[in-house]
Amino acid sequence: MSSVIAAKSASYVAGLDAPKEDDRQRGIMPRIGTAFSSSDYLALASAPRMKTAILNALEAGTPIGAGGSRLLRGNYEEHECLEAEAARFFGAQTALSFGCGYFASFPVLTGLPQRHNLLVLESLVHANTHEGARAGRAAFRLCAHKDPQAIESEIRDWRAAGGAGQVWIVVESLYSMDGAFALLDDLLAIVGRHDVFLVVDEADSTGVCGEHGRGLTAPYERRENLLVVHTCGKALGAAGPPVTASCVLRDFIINRCRLPVFATAPSPLTAEAARETLLILQEEPERQQRLATLVAFPHWEIVARGERSPSNSLIPPYIVGENARALRQAAALQARGFDIRGIRPPTVSAGTARLRISLTLNVGEEEVRAMLDARAEDTRGGSR
Repeated sequence: MSSVIAAKSASYVAGLDAPKEDDRQRGIMPRIGTAFSSSDYLALASAPRMKTAILNALEAGTPIGAGGSRLLRGNYEEHECLEAEAARFFGAQTALSFGCGYFASFPVLTGLPQRHNLLVLESLVHANTHEGARAGRAAFRLCAHKDPQAIESEIRDWRAAGGAGQVWIVVESLYSMDGAFALLDDLLAIVGRHDVFLVVDEADSTGVCGEHGRGLTAPYERRENLLVVHTCGKALGAAGPPVTASCVLRDFIINRCRLPVFATAPSPLTAEAARETLLILQEEPERQQRLATLVAFPHWEIVARGERSPSNSLIPPYIVGENARALRQAAALQARGFDIRGIRPPTVSAGTARLRISLTLNVGEEEVRAMLDARAEDTRGGSR
């Protein structure tokens, strides 16, 4: 029996051996040391106010599971309250909540763009965006990162070749692996010139950027041709993103996208937690202010040491290059008590393995300085 199982598993064993040869094989690691790989940017995940909100919701009878899809019996008052608060907070016409960011972008890109439409993606958008584009009915093109002219050229070339359908541009407002911001003003100018739709993933901006953490798209939220994914699982410390859009797009998603019909609705309890985070952003602006101060600190610290800062955002990446070298440097920092992970292909492009460091209110300036000291020592020493 064991030999039969081994034979059936041979192709999977081979599939695991290939990435092992160039240090790309993955594994799930425990949380270790000081948090420099977390996306809990505002330290809300364990905030006392969040715990109180959950306890109050449980005592009020809020269920943990929804027990059905939103279109059956899984629609709860907690979902509708979150969506109403999200629409008000972000300044949008309406909102629709999902269980996680992956299950928001995927149905949006498989359900809204139709056959004979065109999707234009910046190359560094999240993996679920790439998968949604591949699984959908529209043609799609990849463009160079932060190159609006390339996006506009794709639109013009497609229309010159006879493309007459709708065009959708898909970007992130803050790119999670290189800490770069999208050129939103340039992109919105293209949207206006060509009468197209823009989808913006605010996963790493919601709660952090803009007034009260409303994100970088806040000034444009009520536009008919804009759809925004606001992830709650990062800075907001909860789960389940509200997608903000026009009423027409929301109704189309409900009627034509498969997820709201066939997937169990998000937990009403996490919907209540997410709504509480939106209230915290408005009532405790000092969290965002403290984070901005912390984010500026390593930038000036690095410059003062005569080095070039890798980013002025809360996600400074240190490009290492080789996969093995990135793993060695990450392991050396972990051994010194800093939870920093090595990011390798296919998450990033070949030859750009890196240490992805994230700055959150779970750490302070002294811990950031100690981490920078450790990285400098390890780079000069044996972790090259």
